[in-house]
Amino acid sequence: MSSAPQRFLPLDVFRGMTVCFMIIVNTPGTEDIFAPLRHAHWHGCTPTDLVFPSFLFAVGNAMSFSMRKYEALGTAAVLSKILRRTFLIFLLGFLMYWLPFVRHSADGGWEFIPAGDTRILGVLQRIALCYGLASLMIYFLPKKGVWALSIILLLGYWFILWQFGQPGDPYSLHGNAVLRFDRWIMGDRHLYKGEGFPFDPEGFLSTLPAIVNVVAGYYTGLFVQQQGKTMDGLKKLILAGVALIIVAQLWNLALPINKKIWTSSYVLYTVGIDLLLLSLLIFIIDFKQQTGWTGFFTVFGKNPLFLYLLSEVLVIFLYFIQAGSNGSLYAWINNHVFQPIAPGKVGSLLFALAYMLLCWSVGKILDSKRIYVRV
Repeated sequence: MSSAPQRFLPLDVFRGMTVCFMIIVNTPGTEDIFAPLRHAHWHGCTPTDLVFPSFLFAVGNAMSFSMRKYEALGTAAVLSKILRRTFLIFLLGFLMYWLPFVRHSADGGWEFIPAGDTRILGVLQRIALCYGLASLMIYFLPKKGVWALSIILLLGYWFILWQFGQPGDPYSLHGNAVLRFDRWIMGDRHLYKGEGFPFDPEGFLSTLPAIVNVVAGYYTGLFVQQQGKTMDGLKKLILAGVALIIVAQLWNLALPINKKIWTSSYVLYTVGIDLLLLSLLIFIIDFKQQTGWTGFFTVFGKNPLFLYLLSEVLVIFLYFIQAGSNGSLYAWINNHVFQPIAPGKVGSLLFALAYMLLCWSVGKILDSKRIYVRV
């Protein structure tokens, strides 16, 4: 825990918005939710599909400030810091999916969850890997080298999907190379089962293009620090965002925009939207000096990883605790509090908003005490 360093308000707001909406889309009261709050079933991109890549983009933004401190350190110290942080974030994600380490058994008792049944990858694990690999690229390579490697990652990943996916249908749910690779390296027992069969949307192979989201965020952060407060700089950000969206839509004709296998076209599309959103925030906050509304989101932006982890851990225990014949305590709260107020989609959204505000309240208390949890 430490006091907050010098802040960049649009970045804090951008990062806070991603955490805020990540909690909302992850915690609906029921499966009956509004369409924009759903992930695309396969190809395509909904507003919900923008949240995670935006968080990776914000990680890169923050790195544009933190990497400055590494200039005075030796290579060994830098490697130690990067690897330590990568390991800790990955470990937190792994332990989070293992919680509460026991489950209800068929005879009504308890049984220990074996490590062999635990999901290895996930959101925090992808953040860790993307942060670690992007940091190593940026520290050890010149700028041109980082961009060249980023292009190789995007084009190389496209080639892998096409070459090693199912012939004739390499981008399908059951025939993609991501599924084949993760099943081969981890096995079905360690994969996410949300699709109804073992498939992990945060798999090892699909992490490769996601690194570019962080790289793009890093260089955007540097650019904003140098030219973000000028109209010329703002125009360049907007033009870059529009250009990336156009290229992504053209690429979509050959390589579908798809979050679950994190296609290269999806990377360009989400980075383009992030550039436009960050440009809008800079215009409102820095150019128009409209900052009265920002305090709500900066609460999330100052403790992003901690509040995200808190939201996930609390949900795990709400599902684990049984509430009579109603099933989990999570379902009981929704059925007895929010659905009577507004049945269906609205009640489900109210549950998510209330839960987000609960997490925000914890963040507000920490912020008022100037406590900022760092990994």
